[in-house]
Amino acid sequence: MHSLRNRLASFALMAAALLPWVAQAQDLDKLPNYVPVLPQIKARALAVDPQKGYLVKQVKPDVYVITDGLYQSAFVTTGKGVILFDAPESFAQHIVKAVAEVTREPIVQLVYSHAHLDHIAGAGLLVKQVPKLTIVAEADTAAFLRDKKDARRPLPTSTFKSQRTLKLGTMTVELKKGQWHSPEGDLLIYLPGRKFLMAIDTLAAGHVPFMDFDLSTNMHAYLKVFDQLLSYDFDVLVPGHLTYLADRQDVQMTKDYAVDVYKTVKRIHDGTDQMKVMSTAAQKYSWDNKFAIFRTLLDGVVAQCASEIQGRWIDKLAGVDVFGASHCRAALIYARWDD
Repeated sequence: MHSLRNRLASFALMAAALLPWVAQAQDLDKLPNYVPVLPQIKARALAVDPQKGYLVKQVKPDVYVITDGLYQSAFVTTGKGVILFDAPESFAQHIVKAVAEVTREPIVQLVYSHAHLDHIAGAGLLVKQVPKLTIVAEADTAAFLRDKKDARRPLPTSTFKSQRTLKLGTMTVELKKGQWHSPEGDLLIYLPGRKFLMAIDTLAAGHVPFMDFDLSTNMHAYLKVFDQLLSYDFDVLVPGHLTYLADRQDVQMTKDYAVDVYKTVKRIHDGTDQMKVMSTAAQKYSWDNKFAIFRTLLDGVVAQCASEIQGRWIDKLAGVDVFGASHCRAALIYARWDD
């Protein structure tokens, strides 16, 4: 009997030890299945050492990219100091060290590409390390930051309206306001002597854009941004996310994808017998519940669009099954209410 009790106790201990693993497996089973990133796309990724936490890569003479695998920023050496473009919070603690790996020049200027937290909230830490740092931003971004009063995003010390050319030492940087993404505007950052362009939150090389076409607040402008990008003479584009750098082919492919989503959702929406769909929904929800009826119509259009888009793009770009439906929804809002 004593032996049996010991065996039962051992089994109980084993079962207790296995419970977290069983629970974890059950939680994993609840997660949706997504197509893995295509091998040819993974092969393009910059290799970030997870122990180090970031990578500095020279992409042009005097031009460097910093990434931690989630976010990207860039900087240039000028002979008279470093100009840094964005300070993502995710690797802000590494920026000064990263710059020091490749140059003895101090960081003297920081340019905000736009106002979003994820790309510039590391500036609060940076100004503590570089107290005399000049921060450059477009006027509407600066006005938004004044309203926010966010210590993580220090106020710009130098502002401009719409367009500005920065000249420091050997480097010339052209800054031009765009309107594809954030309400306050976004900067196209171009180095004409290096064929280098930075346009944050336009695309993700090898992937579909992030959710809702990269949180774009203006689909009309977003659909035009790709031609704006291609009007520049560049062969390296920093889009701001992941560890992939983009080129002209990436811009063209993302444009083709975005236009396909828009045309698909518009065709489905305009070709749907909307009253028939809503009448069927009303049999379940009653005509009093107009939100439920209308959502049934919209969800059906989005679902059909997402299915078509996935079928055409799943073997070309990563993440079609992850964010394709959100792209269809964003395009539907534009096609129904703005277009």
